Amino acid sequence: MLPLDPQADIGRRAWVPCPHCEDHRDCPTCREGRRCRDHWRYLLSNTGSLLHLQCPSCTQVWDHETGFGATRTGPPRGTGGF
Repeated sequence: MLPLDPQADIGRRAWVPCPHCEDHRDCPTCREGRRCRDHWRYLLSNTGSLLHLQCPSCTQVWDHETGFGATRTGPPRGTGGF
């Protein structure tokens, strides 16, 4: 299990499913696509539409491409998301 990233700040959150622990699967709020008070992720950084995230439950770090907003330049970081 990884430690929390030094950039982890509860004030910067994203509601994206964690590809590692999938702790959101049994949550009725998450299944409806709404913002759950329990299953958020740390938004460590972003490059355009690419989010760099960390799960507070399992501490997994991954990238998630939203495909929304500004496009990014350069190669993606991390494992690529899900």
